[in-house]
Amino acid sequence: MKTILCVVLGLAAMAAAHVVTDDHTIVNMDVKERQMFILKLLNHVMEPVVYKDIEDIGKNFKIEENVELYTKQDVVKVFLNNLKFGFLPRGEVFTLNVERQLKEVVTMFHMLYYAKDFTTFIKTACWMRMYLNEGMFVYALTVAVRHREDCKGIILPPPYEIYPYYFVRADVIQKAYMLKMKKGLIDHKLCDFYGIKKTDKDVYIIDENVFDRRHFLNDEDRLRYFTEDIDLNTYYYYFHVDYPFWMKEDMTNKFMFRRWELTLYVYQQILARYYMERLSNGLGDITTFSWNKPIRKGYWPWMMLHNGVELPARFNNYMFNEDKNIAVMKVVQDYERIINEAIVKGFIEINGLRLELTKTEDVEMLGKLIYGTVDKLVDVNKTKLEAYRYMLILMKAVVGLNYFTNDKYFVMPSVLDSYQTALRDPVFYQLQKRLCYLFMLYKMRLPSYTHEDLFFSGVKIDNIVVDKLVTYFDDYFMDMTNAVTLNQEELHKTRSDMIFYVRKRRLNHQPFKVVFDIQSDKAVDSVVRIFLGPKVDHLGRLMDLNKNRVNFVELDSFLYKLNTGKNTITRNSYDMHNLVRDRIMTRDLWKKIDTITDVKDLLIKDLRNYHTGFPTRLLLPKGHVGGMKMMLYIIVTPLKMVDGVDIGILDTNRKDLFVDFRSTVLLDKMPLGFPFDRHIDLTKFFTPNMKFVDVFIYHKKQVCDMKTHWDRYVLKNYDLVDRTTVLDNYNVDVDFETTAGGKIKDFY
Repeated sequence: MKTILCVVLGLAAMAAAHVVTDDHTIVNMDVKERQMFILKLLNHVMEPVVYKDIEDIGKNFKIEENVELYTKQDVVKVFLNNLKFGFLPRGEVFTLNVERQLKEVVTMFHMLYYAKDFTTFIKTACWMRMYLNEGMFVYALTVAVRHREDCKGIILPPPYEIYPYYFVRADVIQKAYMLKMKKGLIDHKLCDFYGIKKTDKDVYIIDENVFDRRHFLNDEDRLRYFTEDIDLNTYYYYFHVDYPFWMKEDMTNKFMFRRWELTLYVYQQILARYYMERLSNGLGDITTFSWNKPIRKGYWPWMMLHNGVELPARFNNYMFNEDKNIAVMKVVQDYERIINEAIVKGFIEINGLRLELTKTEDVEMLGKLIYGTVDKLVDVNKTKLEAYRYMLILMKAVVGLNYFTNDKYFVMPSVLDSYQTALRDPVFYQLQKRLCYLFMLYKMRLPSYTHEDLFFSGVKIDNIVVDKLVTYFDDYFMDMTNAVTLNQEELHKTRSDMIFYVRKRRLNHQPFKVVFDIQSDKAVDSVVRIFLGPKVDHLGRLMDLNKNRVNFVELDSFLYKLNTGKNTITRNSYDMHNLVRDRIMTRDLWKKIDTITDVKDLLIKDLRNYHTGFPTRLLLPKGHVGGMKMMLYIIVTPLKMVDGVDIGILDTNRKDLFVDFRSTVLLDKMPLGFPFDRHIDLTKFFTPNMKFVDVFIYHKKQVCDMKTHWDRYVLKNYDLVDRTTVLDNYNVDVDFETTAGGKIKDFY
């Protein structure tokens, strides 16, 4: 509530203090001023440009007259040719899954990335903000900021504040529009019913009531609190931004090594985390996706985009092998078969070039084949290229994009067609499971780890103590003001007179720590890995370790200097590797940056892992009220440093402010997911430097006023059970959410 109670300042006064008048001003910008300018570029992106300095720069800059200001002039020529042909119009919905739109946005990124200096970068961005499609501009600028050296240290607004339509239900945005049309006049009798509150600081809070289940289609909807979590979807979106599937190898920086292995691993970890949440809700394995069977479980987003286009629902038992999908589906099936055969054979041949798939390091090639493109590796022509690129996009095209097609270029996308929304749909996990099968098949072809691979001479884990693991649901306020159009007066003032927050229900857990003792007979550098995995399946059956190993989630990994003798290590949940806490609202970030001098200190303390981090709240699955049995696994191995890597990238006091390194274990030569990434030989697996321990995850139910309002106002006159005398021989219909034991399930 501190955010709500703080004084909400307008952006106009702060923007006026940072008006850019000439090239000299841009050249002399420090990190703080560059930060402020990027925030202005991404504020109210669906509106006409509200800042005069951006408008002036955009109108006065002529790209065709400044070709020499870009390090690669051929990308400028490509961009100008596309511009003459025509880009996606402003106001239209942008998606990467349309090839023409993908090519257009990549050329926009190239213009920003290859700008010779920050001045040219800013001028190009201002021009694009003025004249090109809003969605394309946000995407191209976001990727460019994350990859340009002169943008290191710049914090981007979270995607759910830039474009709230991808994160907030349509009925909530509709309520905000009604309040705006009435100029804040509210009917107090209906406020409690609709979940609308007005604070003493004139902030309007609207509930996204998760207990209104009219859009629930099946039992998969029990997991909406997880799949629709705004921080989880932000994590997935930012991972794509940092590792775009379309980005060529010569554009990647030194921090993107082991790029494709990390991509494969992140998808596998998302699947494992999702499976834990299924177990928490009594659901079984992730359904295996089949091209020849209907998708049994549908999904209804209840979301509408800025232009009034709804993200379409996919109802239960949807058949996608229709005539319009057959061609694309055949390409996908052929591609799957090619990769599957290549893994079994141990190599793939493309245009006479043999690419091996038999060694540990060949995982990079496999990642390119599945999630990327091989056009940089071999000189393939256009026809052959189409068979070896972007398999995930092709899969989603069958299930998602082709659901509705307006014409050749303008589409009605599904939730699968945007990285901000893809995790919402249950079929996403089915598609990823099919792709991860290829990854697992490749790993099965590799030999099991030997006792020498796993053993750490002279090192032993003595004991592990874990705090009680307790999860619960709490409320979170998200700023959705950018979803509501500004009027003419507000455009002139560059800010909205009405501030809108949406209150969401989200999973959280109590802070916990893991304490363990390590005995070592020498001082040595080590790598510590901590995993959490299920012990029993949804039916309570003990799971075989070899089948279960893919379900372990890496909670923490870090480098540690062991001393001779006893080493006691304490890891707090909020300090585990690459986690991000609640992101500060952009309006508060704007105010905070404007009032401080040391931006670096802010980056290190308050904005840690801002773009790369997995949400701390989701470290643990929901669990059960009576406790869900899980296993914690810790292994300590000797550090085998990757060649040619500066360990200084882990230093949080670096002068270049680059402190958001994604994975510590990338510095270790062992594969990601070690030792669960390969088939386990149980006769050689267990060593003194590893240890399993049983843990229980307890879910604590709490009173929720969203549910109280819904029960009191909506169900009051419909709950006839309370008004009916039920005799012993009286048959009563069983609600679809009633368990076999007769208890009503409360998912939140």
